[in-house]
Amino acid sequence: MPIFIYNSLTRKKEEFIPLNPPQVNMYTCGLTVYDESHIGHARSLYIFDVIRRYLEYRSFKVKFVRNITDIDDKIINRANELKVDWGGLARKYIDRYYEDLAALGIKKADFEPRATENIPDMIKYIEGLIAKGYAYVTDSGVYFSVRKFKGYGKLSGQSIEQMLTGVRKEPDEAKEDPLDFALWKISKENEPYWESPWGRGRPGWHIECSVMSQKFLKTDTLDIHAGGRDLIFPHHENEIAQAEALSEKPLAQYWIHHGLLTINGQKMAKSLGNFVTIKDFINKYKDPDLLKLFFLSAHYSHPIDYTDEKIEEARGALERILILIEKIDKLGVKLSNYQTVKEIEKIKNKFIQAMDDDFNTPQGLAAIFALINLANKNIDNIEFIASAKKTLQEMLDIFGITLKRPDLNIFVYENIIVDDEVELKIQERNKARKNRDYTLSDKIRKELEEKGIIVEDTKDGETIWRRKL
Repeated sequence: MPIFIYNSLTRKKEEFIPLNPPQVNMYTCGLTVYDESHIGHARSLYIFDVIRRYLEYRSFKVKFVRNITDIDDKIINRANELKVDWGGLARKYIDRYYEDLAALGIKKADFEPRATENIPDMIKYIEGLIAKGYAYVTDSGVYFSVRKFKGYGKLSGQSIEQMLTGVRKEPDEAKEDPLDFALWKISKENEPYWESPWGRGRPGWHIECSVMSQKFLKTDTLDIHAGGRDLIFPHHENEIAQAEALSEKPLAQYWIHHGLLTINGQKMAKSLGNFVTIKDFINKYKDPDLLKLFFLSAHYSHPIDYTDEKIEEARGALERILILIEKIDKLGVKLSNYQTVKEIEKIKNKFIQAMDDDFNTPQGLAAIFALINLANKNIDNIEFIASAKKTLQEMLDIFGITLKRPDLNIFVYENIIVDDEVELKIQERNKARKNRDYTLSDKIRKELEEKGIIVEDTKDGETIWRRKL
């Protein structure tokens, strides 16, 4: 049976036919690492993991790449706010990102390249665009000339006039057209930089995905490019322009975009007090399967609204699965008792039909609970239950439902502190000691100790520190 995918580029469902079956080259836009990962990120990470798992279940060989943006205005601005090194900040949140993946039981991509590790390739890419007349150099950097790329707007379905609405030119930008976007930014004073033919600077955000997707998948045309709906314009639109201007080939055959997440009907924002990190969720509910079942309850392309009530609904669904598994385990049913059962095969086929239809997880879940109902009615039939157990495990594996709680010890990472933060605390403590404010000095020492930092004052009046082993 063929798989059909809704292609954001053509705005219709299309049969999925990779360029070189059974190989599938898949790329998704990853995180910009300047803060904790939240449950909106979790939806993106999870749904594309499910799609990857299902394609592998259907015997495709998926080569999966997900980037990490570790140099960007957001990272620099956040580091400046905290008065810490931007590189240390990025490394800190990369570590936390991997802890979140582990807690959610989401597999790493085959490659998770970082922007800073691929800058020479980006410079070469930009040189190619300049040579072909699609980019130009100014005092503030290198810009892509949008109007020279005839297909601009084909993914978002917008005209040039529509895209101009809300676009503004920063005072320090010397670009020729408000729609033109930066390929390379000349670094300002005290900003990180890399040497380039156009001066010391850093790459623009969009260029990294075009470069790293093609580099690590070793192709000009990807089978699948995926990301959130909020990335369609300008990020994915700009990726297409860069890549297709240079290669003169389609960047991707299929574009998949997931809907966005709201909380109690509002956009998630720290200022609204409704910002839920992955760590917050697991610390509260203890079980990532609840979050996964919540995500599965809506089609990936639709928006989804997070509420405590919906998580409790997910808890009820999870309990139905666990109760059946417990019954089967108490019966001592072994898969060696497995026999094909027509009723169960029909349910399995319904699950496959649902997933073949643009990864329809709500219908896939319905098939799982139809199987649970049927198994409960036939709980005394060992061969029937063995078949149900095998089929249920297959379905749950595709959805990454582990039925296991994570090691919550990984969530002590709120105590992780980077070197620059330690140095600032030491300076603050030294100032307190100089002012004979020993209460504050002792308080800072205790705070650092709680974060695994041992502070020692030498006979010479200097302060040294080390991490606990």
